[in-house]
Amino acid sequence: MKNKISDVSIQINSFEINNILQLEAFRIQFLGSKSEIKNLFGELKTVPNEDKKSIGKELNDLRIQAEEKYAEHKEKLENNTTSKEAIDYSKPGENFSVGSHHPISLVRREIIEIFNRIGFVVSEGPEIEDDWHNFSALNFPPEHPARDMQDTFFIEKGENEMALRTHTSSVQVRVMENQKPPIRTISPGRVYRNEAISARAHCFFHQVEGLYIDKNVSFADLKQTLLYFAKEMFGEKAQIRLRPSYFPFTEPSAEVDVSCSICNAKGCNVCKYTGWLEILGCGMVDPNVLEAAGIDSKTYTGYAFGMGIERITQLKYKVNDLRLYSENDVRFLKQFTPSI
Repeated sequence: MKNKISDVSIQINSFEINNILQLEAFRIQFLGSKSEIKNLFGELKTVPNEDKKSIGKELNDLRIQAEEKYAEHKEKLENNTTSKEAIDYSKPGENFSVGSHHPISLVRREIIEIFNRIGFVVSEGPEIEDDWHNFSALNFPPEHPARDMQDTFFIEKGENEMALRTHTSSVQVRVMENQKPPIRTISPGRVYRNEAISARAHCFFHQVEGLYIDKNVSFADLKQTLLYFAKEMFGEKAQIRLRPSYFPFTEPSAEVDVSCSICNAKGCNVCKYTGWLEILGCGMVDPNVLEAAGIDSKTYTGYAFGMGIERITQLKYKVNDLRLYSENDVRFLKQFTPSI
């Protein structure tokens, strides 16, 4: 038995450990569940009783010898992981999966950058709003249909009515209440409408609304701002047209169309052969809205506009189904992976 212990001790001392694979082989041979030392401990029961104490001590010393060598070489290898012996340079390289920005995020950032270049700053506000900021301060009369449950997700009804905001105009009200003119801001964010989900509508979507208030602001200023935006977003050849419309918080109001970039305004199935695509609504801020926010409507005027980011994204990337934006389909999102 003593000869076996001596032989194993010599093997432990002579075993070369230069890399992780050799370290693991050493552990299996001398410290594993079926190792040589484990087998020697199993043979201890065959040793005469008078020799068991001394043989047992030698076995313990043998195990300690193996454990100390294992720990010593493990520490060396962990502290020298970049050594040539620890790296197999013949292995093929690994392919790294490159992520991508969501198309809504890409267009949102581009819209912000365009308006930042002409002095607009970003303002943000809560997605859960009270009646004053979401409706009343924006000149929505009590009987307006947008207050009905079919359009709005109400959280609390009654005196302390709260709802998920239906537009980011509520942020503009907060800015007007807390900042003196001149005001030049855009309010990007997520909004909610109680609508059936389809390819053309969703219960939540994203908007960017703009507001400019100062002395002598005119409708001509609004038109030039929107023409600048259209050319920056859709190309220098882009043109816009304004059609009369109605919004409670602006007067006069207009819908804005941009020339179809797909057919160069010649007419196609996307623009329904009109050569134009609707992109946003706008108008001069109603004096009632200015007064509600504490701004003198006789001294200051302003314009406001609002657009759906999904709509702009649809036109920019030719995406025709709103549901794709929120389904996290990797096949769809990979189309927006940046080239490296």
